[in-house]
Amino acid sequence: MANRSKAFNVELIGFPGLQEKYFNLVSATLFLVYIISLAANGTVIGLVMMKKQLYQPMYVIIANLAASDLLFDTLTLPKIVARYWFGSGSMSFSECLFQMFSVHHLGTVDSFIIMLMAVDRYVAICKPLRYPSIMTNRVTGLSCSLCWIMTMSTPSVTLYLNSQISYCGRYKIIGCFCTNMGVNALSCTDISYTRQVVFGLAMVVLLGPLSFIISSYIIILTTIQSSSQFVSGKKAFYTCFTHLIVIGLYYTPRVFFYSFNQIYPVFTTDQSILILCVYTYVPHMASPIIYCLRTKEIKQICRNLFVRH
Repeated sequence: MANRSKAFNVELIGFPGLQEKYFNLVSATLFLVYIISLAANGTVIGLVMMKKQLYQPMYVIIANLAASDLLFDTLTLPKIVARYWFGSGSMSFSECLFQMFSVHHLGTVDSFIIMLMAVDRYVAICKPLRYPSIMTNRVTGLSCSLCWIMTMSTPSVTLYLNSQISYCGRYKIIGCFCTNMGVNALSCTDISYTRQVVFGLAMVVLLGPLSFIISSYIIILTTIQSSSQFVSGKKAFYTCFTHLIVIGLYYTPRVFFYSFNQIYPVFTTDQSILILCVYTYVPHMASPIIYCLRTKEIKQICRNLFVRH
């Protein structure tokens, strides 16, 4: 019989085909990923908060991206590490729904924060004289706040749709954290409508900001090429290259994976989970490291702190 009370526990499985002898290796790897993410993102957030010279629009946006990534990892990694280390993968269904909401919300926040970076670069290069008056710290802070608040709408729809589904018997989440697909698998009714709606929302969240980013960089490239000071234009574009690396890490695997998985699934369950973990957690570790290595101000502050201590 369908269980509509939602008062039950679910078991986080992780990789269903993983042999027990590899549990310690997987848990140690995931724990290391969390430590690196905690150190890297925490460093970026701490530097922007403590160093006045970094309290500029671009660095405020970077700090918001780091906060979103760190919060995502904190809400997901400890539970799957506990599942493989201590066999403690059980959680209530309400906790699972909260984790699902947070995963989709924070993923959406990342998408719009990265779009906000493109806005910052567009104004800095295409309207340099007006940049100080347009991209003020106040405007940037308000824009980041709106990214956090307004992006709750799409995961709220996902949460509502999943709360209306009947569940029965199969209380095992196949994956390293609760997602819409994982929760849908617990259903004992036809959920094709829910899947289509959530897939459509995911494409809007991904392709909407991505279209804006591509358009802005086309304008940026056109502006640089038509500039009489081509050397200074090249220098200006160099500041965008870090942003382009982050865009590639974030958007490319997501768009292809979502599309292939929806239209023509070609991956096994374990392969899909591994790909999901890679394109989720690698950017969270890599982005703050890339910014520290390629951003002059952050790199100089890190070097000074290292020399001092």
